[in-house]
Amino acid sequence: MKKAGHMDKALEEARRAGLRGEVPVGAVIVLDGAVLAVESNRTRELNDVTAHAEILAIRAACARIGDERLVGADLYVTLEPCTMCAAAISFARLRRVYFGAEDEKGGGVVNGVRFFSQPTCHHAPEVYPGLAADDATQLLRDFFAERR
Repeated sequence: MKKAGHMDKALEEARRAGLRGEVPVGAVIVLDGAVLAVESNRTRELNDVTAHAEILAIRAACARIGDERLVGADLYVTLEPCTMCAAAISFARLRRVYFGAEDEKGGGVVNGVRFFSQPTCHHAPEVYPGLAADDATQLLRDFFAERR
């Protein structure tokens, strides 16, 4: 499966989150071409502010391989990770992060604190913004429009 295919899977998962009333964000972690984890936001469902798609995917992928680090793995996520998720990505030693929509208000990668650019960041993955950005942005716009 190619990059676009992994992001399509993340978008599918984001749509499922939206149907559950969660902010529609989906994440997929891939290692050597194999999908290790597919997750979406579950903060409301789990009453857990840390239950972002990226965090849940990191937890699931680490459990699957039996290691706290995901060296060589790539993350596909529909929305720019927040600072909390950027820190988890760094600690997990993910190799690359592909994301769709930018988050000017809550993002922590190319917006906000720009976590991976800080001198205190121990590991900075390669970052590729804008993959399926139009689809990811529209999904979020539609979700929030229905709630206003």
